[in-house]
Amino acid sequence: MAPNSELTGVAPKVAAEIGSWLRHLGDERRMSPKTVEAYRRDVVQFLGFLAAHRGGAPSLKDLSALEPADVRAYMAARRAEGIGSRSLMRMLAGVRGFGRFLERSGKGKVGALAAVRTPKIPKTLPRPLSIGAAKQMADPALAAGDERPQWIHARDAAVLALLYGGGLRISEALGLRRSDFAGGRREVITVTGKGRKERMVPVLPQVQQLVADYLALCPHEVGEDGPLFVGAKGGPLSARVVQLAMARLRGALGLPETATPHALRHSFATHLLARGGDLRSIQELLGHASLATTQIYTEVDAERLIAAYRAAHPRA
Repeated sequence: MAPNSELTGVAPKVAAEIGSWLRHLGDERRMSPKTVEAYRRDVVQFLGFLAAHRGGAPSLKDLSALEPADVRAYMAARRAEGIGSRSLMRMLAGVRGFGRFLERSGKGKVGALAAVRTPKIPKTLPRPLSIGAAKQMADPALAAGDERPQWIHARDAAVLALLYGGGLRISEALGLRRSDFAGGRREVITVTGKGRKERMVPVLPQVQQLVADYLALCPHEVGEDGPLFVGAKGGPLSARVVQLAMARLRGALGLPETATPHALRHSFATHLLARGGDLRSIQELLGHASLATTQIYTEVDAERLIAAYRAAHPRA
């Protein structure tokens, strides 16, 4: 989508700055197209509210003159539409990002955005699977009873094994190419994560074997630059197919709905920490930009220990 598309009703100079900002996010900040589009949508919604609230499309000068009350009115209107705190926080982050861009560009300072407190988000901890359940997710025999071909069972097992064995996101696993597993095996792979940042991830021998088994059974000819994992017709495998495969296995094992593909990544981090893994190393393996993001797993592990203590101690 072109940066200036769907900016009708926005003052021309503001629209031009939005276009420059979106190009900055995509080209220099290396954000994904979906993230850039989400930020564009958030800013356009905010400007649309201001146009109705103040009686006309705001100019750059109008944005610099905004009051905190204007921003609070926007937040109240969005809440009245049923928008939750997490979505509202994301929207506000996008609008603030545009405000900072205007300030750095010398086009005005939107101080009202910084003056408004961010909505509080209820703290939720990741819900990892047990070690046994996480291992079973990568067992092709578990799904062998359904009507799908054997190579698809092998493919699903290999994908889920990478999520748990390497702590990969779905997008990272599906972004791998055939060349990443030349000969079906590779002890270390390079993964491209958020912000197109690359990191090295070791591949366990068991995971190497599952990938090799899948490649040996896969009926589709794909070049080295083609996707490692393909769908039933030979095209790139979609994340939705992986989610459905996980749902089938979840039902077979009697696991809760929180047992998602991303929960395997949480399980990877939690189980490493429980076995004495170094927090900084886990941060690097997960590709977290901030150690604070990884530190949430220390709380998960502490919660698990407290639960075990309360369940087992005679006087608990």
